[in-house]
Amino acid sequence: MKPEEIRKLDAYFKRTFQNPQLEVKARPRKDDSCELYVGDEFLGIIFKDEDDGELSYNFSMAILDVDLA
Repeated sequence: MKPEEIRKLDAYFKRTFQNPQLEVKARPRKDDSCELYVGDEFLGIIFKDEDDGELSYNFSMAILDVDLA
């Protein structure tokens, strides 16, 4: 993703979840997605989706059962 997109997504996540520790980072060797972290902990991947001239972003987060205990 372009740096401008990453900056906008970073601001969106910080504002939406009211958490300045959230950080969107570029993925090495991938240009269709980026990663979301809180501090050093990986939370998930944000995918860019362009379909029929419309642009959206999809956030995917896996939650392990051991994390729920």
